[in-house]
Amino acid sequence: MKQLLLIRHAKSSWDAPLHDFDRPLTGKGIQDAHLVSTHINFHIPKTFLVWSSAAKRAAETAIIFAQNLSFPIESIIFKDDLYTFDDRKLEQIIKSCPNDCDHLIVFGHNEAITNFVNKFGNVFIDNVSTSGFVKINFDSLSWNNIEKGITQKVVFPRDLK
Repeated sequence: MKQLLLIRHAKSSWDAPLHDFDRPLTGKGIQDAHLVSTHINFHIPKTFLVWSSAAKRAAETAIIFAQNLSFPIESIIFKDDLYTFDDRKLEQIIKSCPNDCDHLIVFGHNEAITNFVNKFGNVFIDNVSTSGFVKINFDSLSWNNIEKGITQKVVFPRDLK
């Protein structure tokens, strides 16, 4: 069995004249990332691989989750190709995960995440919110062969307030 945990980056700022890739989190985004990450502790497997988009807002979100879930920040693999809004590209990246890894955590971006969870999960989600967490289990021994899975858990900041 393969287990995928998808986390959309927290709310980011449009205030500064920066490239999209370099946008930081807002105060609300930081609070929401802390809120969700402390709530999902029991849904994190004992061993896992962590991939994050290299975009500033995704990286900052991954670091907040690492701090609250007590896994080493150094274990996060920052991938430029996860800076994508295309679910087909996200699917390719996830399917490239080594099969000796059964649990993958990915920090990324919308529309890719929402479209991916609707294609591969069994629960329709209108929009995975910022700081949103979705856990999907797949009955597969190979990441490359994942098909429709079972959506095990969905947590959005609004559900915790």
